[in-house]
Parts: sequence; C-alpha cells; structure tokens
Amino acid sequence: MTFKNDLADLGLKAMNLTHRAVLKVSGGRWLAQPMGMPTVELSTTGRKSGQPRRVLLTAPVHDDQRIVVVASKGGDDRHPEWYLNLVADPAVEVTVAGVMRPMIARTATPDERQELWPQITAAYKGYASYQRRTDREIPVVICEPRG
Repeated sequence: MTFKNDLADLGLKAMNLTHRAVLKVSGGRWLAQPMGMPTVELSTTGRKSGQPRRVLLTAPVHDDQRIVVVASKGGDDRHPEWYLNLVADPAVEVTVAGVMRPMIARTATPDERQELWPQITAAYKGYASYQRRTDREIPVVICEPRG
C-alpha cells in the first residue's frame, strides 16, 4: 500500500466518522439525506477479521424491496473495503432511519447496472465523475431482504 492510498483511506474514514458524529449530535436531523439521498448504515462482516464492520453510505435508488448503493470510493482505482467484505459474505444488515433490515447484497448484473446507472447519476451527478476518474467499473450493489 502506498502513502497516497493510506492518505485517501484515512480521509474517507474521517469523513465517515464526521458524518456519523453530525447525525448523532443532531438527533438524525442533519445529513440524514445528503444530496437528497437517504443515509444508510451498511453492516458487513470483515472478510479477514470476521468482525462486524459498519459504514455510512447514501442510497441513490431505494424502495420497499431493495436498497442500491454504489461502491465508488470517490473514483479511487480500488474497491472499498465494505464492498470486498460483502462479496466474501453477502449477508448484510442495512439500517435506514433507525430501522435495521437483514439483507442479502449482490453486485448488479451488467443489465441491471445499465438500467440503474442513469437513475444513480440523476440522484447524484458526482457518481458519473467518479466513474470517469477510474478505469475500474464501479460496482452497483443491490441489497434485498433476506428470506
């Protein structure tokens, strides 16, 4: 790992911690819907540690049956750790507005991604610039209820 990667990872972790702190201090009133998208807490199992891991994300596409998140990592050339964790163990928990839902996460198929990508970039144009910034195809993750 390079110093540049370490610094980028530290910045993303700091941003996530700050977001979490603002939500807590405000009683969930501030940053609950950044850029019009709901904040969701994704809980995965660490693929190396086996320990629970939690990250705050936004869900540009969501309804009663699915929550869609984007593994953009701000356009980094590497996948986010949370994405690698759910690929290893797709049993996740997603908390939205204080309600936890056990879900199964999976990477969208190419056809699903093609259908979802315009909705995702309409919700937040930054995702399109993240995709232009990297050679990797940014994964779109679909979380659906377990069982």
